[in-house]
Amino acid sequence: MNKQEQPQGSPMKTIPPYVKALSGSLGGVMEASCLQPIDVIKTRLQLDRSGTYKGIIHCGTTIVRTEGVRALWKGLTPFAMHLTLKYALRMGSNAVLQSAFKDSETGKLSNRGRLLSGFGAGVLEALVIVTPFEVVKIRLQQQRGLSPELLKYKGPLHCARMIIREEGFLGLWAGAAPTVMRNGTNQSAMFTAKNAFDVLLWKKHEGDGKVLLPWQSMISGFLAGTAGPVCTGPFDVVKTRLMAQSKVGGGVKYKGMIHAIRTIYAEEGLRALWKGLLPRLMRIPPGQAIMWTVADQVIGFYEGRYIRRAHL
Repeated sequence: MNKQEQPQGSPMKTIPPYVKALSGSLGGVMEASCLQPIDVIKTRLQLDRSGTYKGIIHCGTTIVRTEGVRALWKGLTPFAMHLTLKYALRMGSNAVLQSAFKDSETGKLSNRGRLLSGFGAGVLEALVIVTPFEVVKIRLQQQRGLSPELLKYKGPLHCARMIIREEGFLGLWAGAAPTVMRNGTNQSAMFTAKNAFDVLLWKKHEGDGKVLLPWQSMISGFLAGTAGPVCTGPFDVVKTRLMAQSKVGGGVKYKGMIHAIRTIYAEEGLRALWKGLLPRLMRIPPGQAIMWTVADQVIGFYEGRYIRRAHL
């Protein structure tokens, strides 16, 4: 789509939350389909305490050799559903929160308001969608083997039912605290950075009628997605460890977020808190690039239609 300049003096258009929710859900489907293998490798590396895997490539080739190529897409169904719902909630709730934080007189959103809106959207998605879906996904991904009859969990629904039966309903919310911290911080940084890069690189302001070209959205989304994984690495490792451990058959190794951080640091060293960082950097920035490429086109289509109607 070509850029469409908004005529001078015309008002900025506020994008409705439902439009942003739709754009996020479509972007989530595309992201999940492309990047699931990286997520499987990241999870296996984070769960590896014995040094089985020597790195990203070794982990991937080992999975393919011992479990088949399809194993790289283990947990795709909950992952795709999780991303679709997560992005719909993230984009929609962020739009609602941004509207609440806008100055009532000027209609402008401050950087503080943008940060708080992103953090609120991240906390909401973590509690409502991310935690239960990632518990199921991680339990499926940590299983090793080729024979379905030897696997404890036969699929997403069976896995969820087993967790509820053995650990209670709250078992689906294992690792909620670090997930809230990770997602809140991530989204706070991501929404602020995406807006900043759009303005800095392309002179694009939300609601101005300009439609970024796909490659422009891809660059802004990629850059916006790089800071979060570095800052939130320990939360992500702790989240994975807490979600992976089952409460069946006795006590658990990690009692909570702070205990897990201390235990990992004491037993495995500081670097262990950033295990899986490289595959996260291989997955999250490209994932944000894919998601924003789709989302910006959907939002841009809406903006373009509004401006054309307004000036007919």
